[in-house]
Amino acid sequence: MALHVYNSLSRQKELFVPLHEGHVHMYVCGPTVYNDAHLGHGKTYVNFDVIVRYLRYLGYKVLYVQNITDVGHLLDSGEDRIIQGARRERMHPMQLAEMYTRRYFRDMDRLNVLRPDISPRASGHIPEMIDWIQMLIEKGYAYEVNGSVYFSVAKFKDYGKLSGRRLEELRAGARVEVLEEKRDPADFALWKKADPAHIMQWTSPWGRGYPGWHIECTVMSIKYLGQPFDIHGGGVENKFPHHECEIAQAEAATGKPFARYWLHNGMLMIRGEEMHKSLGNFITLEQAFERWDPMVIRFFILQGHYRSPLDVTDEALDAAGRGLQRLLGTVRTVRRRLASAAEGEAAPQVLEILEEGRRRFEESMDDDFGTPEAIAALFEMTREVNTWLNAERAPSKGSLQAIDDLYRRLAGDVLGVLPEKLEEEMGAGLATKLIQLLVDTRSKLRQAKQWELADTIRDELAELGIQLQDGPEGTTWTLL
Repeated sequence: MALHVYNSLSRQKELFVPLHEGHVHMYVCGPTVYNDAHLGHGKTYVNFDVIVRYLRYLGYKVLYVQNITDVGHLLDSGEDRIIQGARRERMHPMQLAEMYTRRYFRDMDRLNVLRPDISPRASGHIPEMIDWIQMLIEKGYAYEVNGSVYFSVAKFKDYGKLSGRRLEELRAGARVEVLEEKRDPADFALWKKADPAHIMQWTSPWGRGYPGWHIECTVMSIKYLGQPFDIHGGGVENKFPHHECEIAQAEAATGKPFARYWLHNGMLMIRGEEMHKSLGNFITLEQAFERWDPMVIRFFILQGHYRSPLDVTDEALDAAGRGLQRLLGTVRTVRRRLASAAEGEAAPQVLEILEEGRRRFEESMDDDFGTPEAIAALFEMTREVNTWLNAERAPSKGSLQAIDDLYRRLAGDVLGVLPEKLEEEMGAGLATKLIQLLVDTRSKLRQAKQWELADTIRDELAELGIQLQDGPEGTTWTLL
């Protein structure tokens, strides 16, 4: 099965065929760095990280661009988010942006999100934005009023093709206070005149000001990826107006398609409600990491499809943690036995199990990056691998190496939930040593015929996801 993706522009799944064979150019809207990243950011960027990883797994050379918005993202009040944050923190706006950019990448690193190939900052591309705005004015798609420049939505006939919204609906829903300056209430800002006290402002043909949010992504994506490029991604909440405006600015200026495939990430929910500060359910990633391991959060995110909403509950995250440990437990067992295994070729039965697991995994991922089904395929393969391991007392090095290699590729390279060295993640093997200590203690209790205490240890270990196997050569353990 070839890769098919759901294209928000056509509203259907399509065969993915990049513009240039073997190469994929991809842009995802990055964060506005006025505050710490939250769980919603975690969902978005973990999802798109896996998309990039899988494209590379398929052999594509991916150029991945994700911007940093450090100016121009306006609140409903018209105030720049960066300025608001700088006033809150009592620091210069660029100092604030630098601080939260570093913290954003720190949080993404902990979630094992690969760094983008290019992370352009909006403030570093003002000349290009001014040039683009001038081009839109010259072509009759934009107009200047009192030092600000607006895009004339009525001039671009395809406006609304991504979101499905009609111009009449936009006019009906527009805020009354913006009607005086704009020619049409649906028009949006390309350049905003700055008050004298506004710290972040640049010289332009229309006076001192700063860019609108939408123009930033249009200019930066085309600068680094060309037009058209293959994939544009972002949160579903940005489909309108942000992505709709990006398309209008790009295609009005050049007459060429902007992006070929549009991928939108579903919202994050907290116990059935959208996450908002006003609801008191706003959780930063830093706060989340205090409660859950970052890899558990990543695994939890991937158990939902990227296009679907994801509901965060303590119970769901705890269950994800147990599931991840079952997966890692098998890998840990394989690596432990691999260290002392005898040389030998991989057993045909093992190769058959692995080939079927790989096939089902790829089939799931080829269907619009279906990570829930891909994880299910991994669990089914894990169950069969554990059955084989329990039956095979002396597996060959070839068999164990083949198992480990596939886990490294699928759970590691693609899903990003398998660390390179499990023992380091567990505190230099401390957890393994503690489990073995309990296993040895149980064996001594059995020898002393203290069956009740021995069974208690076995049952409580089972509740933690640790299965004991008693045999002629002693007791071994695996994670369920």
